[in-house]
Amino acid sequence: MLTVGAIGLASKLFLRLGCSEVNVNGLPTLLDALKEENRRGRGIITVANHISVWDDPVAWGVLPWQSYFSSRRTRWTLGASDIMFTNPVVSQFFRNGQVIETFRGAGIHQEALDIAIDKLDNGEWIHIFPEGKVNQVKLHSERGLLRFKWGVSHMMLKAKQPPLVIPMYLEGFDDVMPENRGFPKFLPRLGAKIRVTFGDPTGITEEVHSAINRWKLELPNKGGESQTEGLDNEARVRISLTEVLQRAVKNLGDKVTGRAQ
Repeated sequence: MLTVGAIGLASKLFLRLGCSEVNVNGLPTLLDALKEENRRGRGIITVANHISVWDDPVAWGVLPWQSYFSSRRTRWTLGASDIMFTNPVVSQFFRNGQVIETFRGAGIHQEALDIAIDKLDNGEWIHIFPEGKVNQVKLHSERGLLRFKWGVSHMMLKAKQPPLVIPMYLEGFDDVMPENRGFPKFLPRLGAKIRVTFGDPTGITEEVHSAINRWKLELPNKGGESQTEGLDNEARVRISLTEVLQRAVKNLGDKVTGRAQ
């Protein structure tokens, strides 16, 4: 936990000293979910928009410092092999930081997702950026959220218990590390106004659980279907769950930024 603790404390220090303003909304929602008595063997998934290479770990600077020294109260996440696991030293650093090596283009049937599912089955917390890459909407205002990837919905389908799902929305981190930044590109920009918002998990979790339970109830009644038909049905559920997540993050973002009608 030394790596997680050091990075967590450094993130907290940056938010305090390197940003002009930090607003956090809904954090008790996550902290309550992380209490052992509230987990009951169920995993936790947080999903957020991805606006900067510093979203993770700096966003977790909003957590109480005690969280950084317990693997049960800090997130596991997925990290691209070609970016975060490029040599033995860097690879070990990210593994110690609770990052699971993921291979781009390998699809949903890869070891990284199996590991994440095992974490959920043990009641752990997994954080996902379902867009799959940084998407700075300030530079591409016409684009909005990128289409969410299926990996997170595959994890929810395969977990022994459908997880608690908490939507998040991040703002201001694109001013810390804007994609169009000049020299020196590796240094963060100071003075950003940061906002981290945790949404209500109730509605989205119920919608996810309902879709998963319907799919599981249909499985015993599909004995006559071909393997292809079964896979097609699972794919449709994955698509549906991914749309639920994307809608939840978008709606939360519209609400906190004033775009909601």
